[in-house]
Amino acid sequence: MSDILIREPAVHSAIPVAGEEAPAPTRRRGPRDVLKHIWLGASVIVLLLALGFALFPSVFASGDPLVGIPADKLQAPSATHWFGTDNIGRDVFTRVVHGSGLSLTATLLAVGIALVVGSIIGLVSGAVGGIVDAVLMRIVDVLLSIPTLLLSLALVAALGFGTVNVAIAVGVTLIANFARVMRSEVLRVRRSLYVEAAYASGVRWFDVFRRHILRNSYGPVIALAAVEFGMAVLAVSALSFLGFGAAPPTPEWGSLISEGRNFLATAWWMTTLPGLVIVAVVVSAHRLGHALERRSQ
Repeated sequence: MSDILIREPAVHSAIPVAGEEAPAPTRRRGPRDVLKHIWLGASVIVLLLALGFALFPSVFASGDPLVGIPADKLQAPSATHWFGTDNIGRDVFTRVVHGSGLSLTATLLAVGIALVVGSIIGLVSGAVGGIVDAVLMRIVDVLLSIPTLLLSLALVAALGFGTVNVAIAVGVTLIANFARVMRSEVLRVRRSLYVEAAYASGVRWFDVFRRHILRNSYGPVIALAAVEFGMAVLAVSALSFLGFGAAPPTPEWGSLISEGRNFLATAWWMTTLPGLVIVAVVVSAHRLGHALERRSQ
């Protein structure tokens, strides 16, 4: 009876041999990952479309947003009037497109004010520390303790009506969020080994601050700006809805919804469709902001 030689299959060790690089772990993309990329792509398209509305309104809607045809009033959405017409015959889609310029300009101005001022406060607070940090953070705590809409209403009532004043009021209410995030990032980077090594090697504090602390702290703040863009759209639209924005008949997203609330029973499209545009922009900005936040971590 002959001996049978059984060979065991070769087993490759997962432990890398000295001098060889460890193989990078591969992760297969599942349906959930594909869906996330699809939603992210759709969000980018929505934001680019809204930006196109603001920059080139006549390309998307060549009509006059201020002039209507009384005979065409309160027509439902159709191929001729995509969003229907209002109570004096103006095309609602045209007014939404032309109103995006003021609404998004006010939003960008508000986010810009909050980003610059809040980042400076957070940088100074985190870099200096001590009594300066305590005083600045108490001011930030006071801003955070006041409801955003209440504070913006108080500020715009003091500043006066108008799109610029609405943007300033909304920007001031968002400063505290940027200051908090920037301060936390500065404190995190300040405790890093490479920052301590730079100080130990005799590098000037200003160069360390510019080259190491600032460069490694702004990522999450930029991601926060994308998220807060959506919140600023809501705040600007809310103030415009209450009548603090541009004077009628100048179209703004919030004022369009305000004009249509008296016709909800007979012309739902006057409020619903502009409201859906605002929702799409806000949700898209939030999704893009969260994607940037994950990438910056």
